[in-house]
Order: sequence, then C-alpha cells, then structure tokens
Amino acid sequence: METENRQVISVTELNSYIKSLLDDNPLLKRIAVKGEISNYRPNSSGHLYFTLKDEGSAIRCVMFKAAAQKLSFTPENGMKVIAVGSISAFVRDGQYQLYLSSLTPDGVGDLYVAFEQLKQRLGAEGLFDPAKKKPIPRYPRMIALVTSPTGAAIRDMLRILKKRYPIARVLVVPVKVQGVGAAEEIAEAITYLNGKRYIDVIIAGRGGGSIEDLWCFNEEVVARAIAASKIPVVSAVGHEPDVTIADYAADLRAATPSNGAELTTPDAAELTMRLNERQVLLARQMTARIDALAKRLEAIGEKRVYASPVNYIDEKRMALDYLVNRFQHVGEKVLTAGQHRLANAAARLDAMSPLKVLGRGYAIAMREDGSAVRRAADLAVGDSVSVRFAEGKANCEVTAIES
Repeated sequence: METENRQVISVTELNSYIKSLLDDNPLLKRIAVKGEISNYRPNSSGHLYFTLKDEGSAIRCVMFKAAAQKLSFTPENGMKVIAVGSISAFVRDGQYQLYLSSLTPDGVGDLYVAFEQLKQRLGAEGLFDPAKKKPIPRYPRMIALVTSPTGAAIRDMLRILKKRYPIARVLVVPVKVQGVGAAEEIAEAITYLNGKRYIDVIIAGRGGGSIEDLWCFNEEVVARAIAASKIPVVSAVGHEPDVTIADYAADLRAATPSNGAELTTPDAAELTMRLNERQVLLARQMTARIDALAKRLEAIGEKRVYASPVNYIDEKRMALDYLVNRFQHVGEKVLTAGQHRLANAAARLDAMSPLKVLGRGYAIAMREDGSAVRRAADLAVGDSVSVRFAEGKANCEVTAIES
C-alpha cells in the first residue's frame, strides 16, 4: 500500500513539529501586529485571552499574567491596539496564536487611555461630584504640604506662604513624587494628616514634568485618598496645561504649586490695607455717633424740666389738683344720681306695700302657717284665722262660709 512507503506520525507529533517551525522562524519572533480587540475575556488566573482582527482576518492572542500586570490600561473590545509578541502553536488544539509581551493602544498612548478609563470609572462612582467638594478655609492656621522635600516646588510654596500669610504654620510631609511607590506614599501621607485635628488644609503636588513623571498623581490610590480626606485638599501638580486625576478628586485645583500656595492663603498686605480702611471707617462712625449723642444731650439739657425742676414739680401739682377736682365732681354727680334712683325705688316699693292697703281700711286673713286666705272656699267652719289690720290683728274662728 502507498501508506506503507510513508512515515506515519501522531497528531501530537505533527502539532509539535509545526510549533517548532514557528518557534524557529526569526520573522515570527518579536513581531508587531495592528488590529482591533474582540472576544476579550480576562481569566481568573490573570492571563488575558482575546482575538485580534482587521477587515479580512483574525488571530488568537494570549497575554500571560506577568506581562498583563505591566499594562497601564485595561483592554476593551473594539479598542485598536498594536500587539507585540511571538507566533507559536498550542500543541493540544493545533492552533497557532500570538503570544504577547506588550500591548499599546493604536494612535494614543497607553497612559492616556489609562487616564481616561480611570477618570470615567471614578467619575461614575461620584468621586468628582462638585457637591462633595469641601470649602478651603479663609484663614488657615496650619497648612500641610505633601510633596518632595527637595526641588523648586517646595521652595516656591514656602516662599509664597511666608510672604502672603506669615502667621500660618506650615508642616512639610516629605514623599516621593515620581517612580515606584510614589502614589502609595502620597496616599499614606494624606491619610496620616487626617488623623491630626490641627491641620486646616492640605496642598499635595509637585513641579512640572512629563506625563510619566506626574503619573503617581493619576493613580487610583491617590484619588481615593484625596476623596476620602476630611481635610480640604488642594491639588497643585505640574504646570497650567497639566491635568491629573488628583485635580478632579481634590476640593480645589491649582495650576501650579505656587498657585496652590496663593489659593490657600489670604494676602497679608491686602488684609492690612483692609484693616486700615475698616479702622478709619470705624473711627468716623464713632465720631459721628459721639457728635449725635452730644447734640441729643444738649437738647435734653435745654428742656424746662432740667433748667428749673421746681417749675416742673409745680406743673405736676397743678395737674394733680385738676384731676382731684374732676374726680370729686364726677363722684358727686354719681352719688346724687344714685340717691335719686334710691328714692324713686323706695317710693315705688312703698306704693306697692300691703300696709298701704291696710291703712285704707282693708284687712288680711291669714292661716296659722302665715299664708294669706284668698278665697272663702279655702276655709272650713271651725278653722282658726288671724285677721291683720293696719294696726294689730285679731284671732277669729270661722262660724259660717258664704261663697
């Protein structure tokens, strides 16, 4: 048979041979491929798996954990990238893949992508909400500087703070402001200062530099430390065009470290001028007030009561006599009217008195209980009655009744 003249190999041997061909090809080592990410799926192991495609084709890509940890941005589906790595085959599946050593966004730097991604994510969490910004105290007593202890930035800030507001005390917390571990030091310093009640405001920053130099102020750990600070934080990083994540998280952004020192303190010269103006104004107001009171006192002194107190007392006596006379007159009128009303009432009462009737020759028959007998029918023969006359009474016995 024809197969008897050929060497028969296993699938594994075939895939291993193809892998060795790919691995030994110098053109397929350290190759850069441009395309769009799709089917992106990070693995719990830390490895990244996705497909790199263009308009006409696609290739599988693998980025192991060690290389993935060095990425400064998070890959996303649809992102155009430049992938650098080597072509090799996966023996088990017979699939050739691009094993990546680095990954860079196409058209923009990876740091810029990382910046935008973190900015969007933290913004969605509300870390940059203007409503959460704390006001900067107008007259701080203790200012903390979180920055490098060397360099122009610290010198400029100290010079401006001393010139503008020399009565404020300044605490310098030295930290690294670039390189490995710088972000962690800055965050730890801000957290440390929040344990000090005497700190009124924190200025965190450094002088200008490249985006790589300023990158520690774009780290998430710094942004979260600033947002969590109970003490107002001023971000003073780089030069005017430089914008960092710390600027968004801070309560106030300063264009430069020097500007940060200016924004956190009042100008002593301006305060002195304003105090002098207030002093002059206060002196004028006090003078005007004293003059007004003096004129008022003079007017009071010219009143007759103060010029001659005896005359004032005589006037009051006359007024009292007048009131007494009025009270007496009114009292006499009230008394006379009352007497007249009493006399009239007595006359009417006397006219209605039963004694008047008896005086005209009439008599009143009364029972033993004192009640008047109104009708003869109310009596019976043998009843005893008392007959009341105008003068005296007579006890009688009923012997006959006529109706």
